[in-house]
Amino acid sequence: MIPQSFQYESPGTMADAIALLEKHGDEAKILSGGHSLIPMMKLRFATPEYLIDINGIPGLSYIREEKGTVKIGALSREAEIEHSDLLKKHFPIFADVTKLIADPQVRNRGTIGGNLAHGDAANDHPAVMMALQATVIATGSGGSRSIPIDEFFFGFYTTALKQNEILTEIQIPVPPAGTGSAYHKLERKVGDYATAGVAVQLTVDGKGVCKAIGIGLTNVNPIPLRAVRSEQALLGKVINSENIALAAQFASEDCNPSADLRGSEEYKRAMVAVLVKRMVLKAAERAMGK
Repeated sequence: MIPQSFQYESPGTMADAIALLEKHGDEAKILSGGHSLIPMMKLRFATPEYLIDINGIPGLSYIREEKGTVKIGALSREAEIEHSDLLKKHFPIFADVTKLIADPQVRNRGTIGGNLAHGDAANDHPAVMMALQATVIATGSGGSRSIPIDEFFFGFYTTALKQNEILTEIQIPVPPAGTGSAYHKLERKVGDYATAGVAVQLTVDGKGVCKAIGIGLTNVNPIPLRAVRSEQALLGKVINSENIALAAQFASEDCNPSADLRGSEEYKRAMVAVLVKRMVLKAAERAMGK
């Protein structure tokens, strides 16, 4: 199929883009990388009357550190994130996740802002951002506002972005020493959506006690899911096999997968448990410099 006809707009400033959103309302969609929106338009699952391409707006692609926070511009491409020395230094999880996103062609154009703003629990970055305790910056006619990642996803393809707002930046606190992170997803083939995925970031002290932790789950819930009970099972405790097993059990119980061609509900719950165990161990090994 091909998309229905639409009006293409290419504003040169953020103010112009926001003005177009306000003018056209629900009939308009933002285009960044396009790897989520365009396929939906081709299938006519999305039928915008106006397509507002923000790629010509300067100043939306960057990765920098400021006052203990890493800031990533919404138009930063997956390939830029994959090869960023700054992100490799603080967040090894990005090297894990980016290589699992589609293929190099997609990563050369796909953007991190579009990945999050799409609001799809099957995308990889939502779970990663939950693990990293990220904050999303939304910009509208009234200025910018900060949205904690736990308050960003509301429902199926639904986020906290208002109709006249554009996701412009992601902010992630730089973790302290003794922190490690890891991500992996089970997929049927390279580039497929996850059957299940798990993102973990944790901080341990010299005795192996977990001082901070974030765990996000991919594609096993209608909206991106934080594994709260799993985090609580490890926080303040030694990272050992018994506590990891309990965290894995809680994650498998608390997710809400749907049976489909990728597997049954029982299979997906089992895979969540396996991935939680492996990613907690991997993150802990990185935290301890192994």
